[in-house]
Amino acid sequence: MPGSVRASRERTERSLVLFGLKSSSSLFGAVLLVVSELVANAVRHAQESPEAEVTLHMSDHMLVAGVADLDPSPITLADAGRTSGTGLRTVADLARTFGGDLRIEPSTSGRGKTVVVRFILPGGTP
Repeated sequence: MPGSVRASRERTERSLVLFGLKSSSSLFGAVLLVVSELVANAVRHAQESPEAEVTLHMSDHMLVAGVADLDPSPITLADAGRTSGTGLRTVADLARTFGGDLRIEPSTSGRGKTVVVRFILPGGTP
């Protein structure tokens, strides 16, 4: 999956602009970092999954980013506290900065998982 982190970051940038977020906002930067980190983790750790799927949804009060893979290896939020590899911890911290959270959900297909990060939109966000 060479280039997949860059490609997902570029697609995320375009989506955030279409959502009306300003590229200079701290939320814009946080979402880009979160998506980049989660896709990098999928590339690095989800050896059984040749692809990762990135989803972004925005409502009136929340922006939700998800990165799904088909790797059956579970990850837990406890992994965010490890001293090696700070990716999930960084992602969880960024979500909390915006009043949100990080969850790991099992795939509806029964194989794989989705890391879901929710951000509460600051007042005045379109």
